Amino acid sequence: MILLFVLFNSILISQNSQGGWKLLLNGKDLSNWDTYIGAKYTKGEWSEWTSGTRLGLNNDPNGLFKIILLEGKPTLHISGERFGGISTHEEFENYHLHLKFKWGKNKYPPKENSPRDSGILYHAVGEHGADSGFWMRSQEFQIQEGDTGDYWGCAGATFDIPVSNKGGDYMYDPTGNLIHFSHKLPQGRHASKSVNAEKRSGEWNTIDLYCFGSTAIHVVNGKKVMVLYNSSQYGEGNQEIPLTKGKIQLQAEGAEIFYQDIRIKPLKELPMQYLD
Repeated sequence: MILLFVLFNSILISQNSQGGWKLLLNGKDLSNWDTYIGAKYTKGEWSEWTSGTRLGLNNDPNGLFKIILLEGKPTLHISGERFGGISTHEEFENYHLHLKFKWGKNKYPPKENSPRDSGILYHAVGEHGADSGFWMRSQEFQIQEGDTGDYWGCAGATFDIPVSNKGGDYMYDPTGNLIHFSHKLPQGRHASKSVNAEKRSGEWNTIDLYCFGSTAIHVVNGKKVMVLYNSSQYGEGNQEIPLTKGKIQLQAEGAEIFYQDIRIKPLKELPMQYLD
């Protein structure tokens, strides 16, 4: 098993050293990541759950996050049994993030009857657990069955997104009105992607996230689903300030999920084919 990890890790490093790619998983352990696990779910009110006793930082006794071999490749396995996140030590700015994911079979309360859910939290800054006791302040590239590519602002992060209003649902539309999404405003902190480009549950999906300056582009299986502008966050005195760099955090949110080929490279500009 150890020899297989070493072999495949050396192959991946060789493949990804070309073109400026940097692997974010070392293929054997999580030594360059931090884990954070919130309170255990109870059947009480949301406020009771999110304010309960947290396992906290780098305390994962049951292996909620771990490296396994799947289909012959080192893979990040997130069980989803408790809510939390795994975040890079390093902060990143002006980059192209690439990864693959597929859903597992297991789902857990309180989302055992909901679509499988996770997410890529980018430009993650500040305290762990700032969002609902589980995640950092960040911009979210939603990973959820049927909704992959959506946007959520976490713990005070905001974006401007061109949208059309579809029966109360704000959907990305490059010809639509540029709306400011914030938890402090009536439109809230969520906007939907333009098309559903996700494959069937259990199949591998490819995700590409492009961030340059204050702009981000969400791409699912090669299809642009959203362009976002003017990334910001609430600072002191509730004044909005730029949010253009931070850690990358992957969510555990009630569903089993597998991530592979998590890599990143610097950008000097955004890819023109995806710009509106």
